[in-house]
Amino acid sequence: MHKHGIALAIALAFGFGHAFAADAMSRDTYKAEKDKIEATAKADKKACEPMKDNAKDICQAEAKAKEKIAKAELDAQNKPGPKADEKVAKMKAEGTYEVAKEKCEDQKGDGMMACKKDAKAAYDKAKADAKTATATKKAEEKKKS
Repeated sequence: MHKHGIALAIALAFGFGHAFAADAMSRDTYKAEKDKIEATAKADKKACEPMKDNAKDICQAEAKAKEKIAKAELDAQNKPGPKADEKVAKMKAEGTYEVAKEKCEDQKGDGMMACKKDAKAAYDKAKADAKTATATKKAEEKKKS
C-alpha cells in the first residue's frame, strides 16, 4: 500500500513538473518548492521510524528516492532541457535501484544475489535508456535549428 502511494506521488509530481516546464521559475518559487520537498522528505522519513528491520530500511530508501526524484524534477522545471530530463530519468532509475536492493535483503543466499544482480541490470539499462533519449532529443533539436 505504501509503495503505491509513493508511486502515485512521484507520478503526480512528474506530471505537475511538465505543466510548468516552459517557464523558468523565480528564485523565491524555486526555494519554496525545494523547502516543500525537504519537509515532505522529513515527514516521510519520520513515518519510517516505528518500522522494524528491513521494512524500515525499505521505507527509508523509498523516502530518499522520492526526495531525490522530486528535486531533480524541480531542477528540470527551473531549467528545462534534454540534460535535465536525463537527470530526472537517472534519479528515477537510481531510486528504483536503491529500493530494489533493500527489498532483495529479505531474501537469502543465491536468491538475494540473483535479485541484486537483476536490480543492477535494470538500473544499468535505465541509465543507458536515459542517455539514449537525451542524445535523441539533442539530435531532434539540432535538426529544428
